[in-house]
Amino acid sequence: MDIIEQILNIAKKQKTFTTLDVVKKLKNKASRQYVARVISILLSEGKLVKTGATKHATYALPENAASLGDSIKKRLRNEKLKEHEVLDNIEHPALVLNKLSENVKSIFTYAFSEMLNNAIEHSRSDFIDIEVNKSDKNLHFIVRDFGVGVFNSIMNKKHLRSEIEAIQDLLKGKTTTSPQSHSGEGIFFTSKSGDEFVLESYGYKLRIDNKIKDIFIEKLEHILKGTRVSFIISLDSKKHLNDIFAKYQTNPKSYAFDKTEVQVKLYIMGTVYVSRSQARRVLVGLDKFKTIIMDFNKVPTIGQAFADEIFRVFKIDHPGINIIPINMNEAVKFMVGRVEKPL
Repeated sequence: MDIIEQILNIAKKQKTFTTLDVVKKLKNKASRQYVARVISILLSEGKLVKTGATKHATYALPENAASLGDSIKKRLRNEKLKEHEVLDNIEHPALVLNKLSENVKSIFTYAFSEMLNNAIEHSRSDFIDIEVNKSDKNLHFIVRDFGVGVFNSIMNKKHLRSEIEAIQDLLKGKTTTSPQSHSGEGIFFTSKSGDEFVLESYGYKLRIDNKIKDIFIEKLEHILKGTRVSFIISLDSKKHLNDIFAKYQTNPKSYAFDKTEVQVKLYIMGTVYVSRSQARRVLVGLDKFKTIIMDFNKVPTIGQAFADEIFRVFKIDHPGINIIPINMNEAVKFMVGRVEKPL
């Protein structure tokens, strides 16, 4: 019996196996390197499938693929690491990504690549942990680094006063600590494409729940060194990546990311919206866009100076930018109307 038959027999009996299992069964009559080469041939011929990589790879016959499970967990050394190679390694052998609808797979590919690329290029972390899990209902991934921390990085590079201000800027889009090589769109669009997006770093947790269309900023009980990204999308999601991009284009035919939305409630910290300085903080970085959706959901009231800075002064300084207020209660609507159409 040749080694190919022996490997296939082991696969039939054990359902799942490793290279080391084969070497032991053959009683060291073939080297690990030789067994690995033969297994590679069987993989290329479709006679075996695998999950994992290198020493931690596990194999099975195609009919026993379910035995390999629905999760992947790896620690990657951040040395000449390329996100597309990691993705190829996951997508090709990992059964966790089999039988996904085209729209869900394209969203996963985009989101995972963007978040892993951020960790590779910005974290300065020696290692990056990745995890991908599929349940009956959801596809979930985690990218975790142990580096400088996304909020700290933005805060320091942009000379902001706090991590909260870094989060506020991040949510507008086009925020990057490396403008020469990055557009700053990755986190923005990733946060919009899933059902839930969570960003944790050092003292804070940003959670975006697209199912209920709300955003939360929470203080962590324990410091988390580095950054942890968690992303969840339903397996039966009807979202399409192109539609998400188009939503933030003033003219969908131009393919330009020139439209954003601002949750005004995230700029209140134990006070009310009354001053021009508060309004200017809201407006930081918004001159990069042509259309701004200003969401006043859960904002009880605003002052005249606050409204005047946004809806009169900013408009005078930027006549080509359209500001569209939404979700205003009667008090907010009155103040906005008062400065847009003064008595």
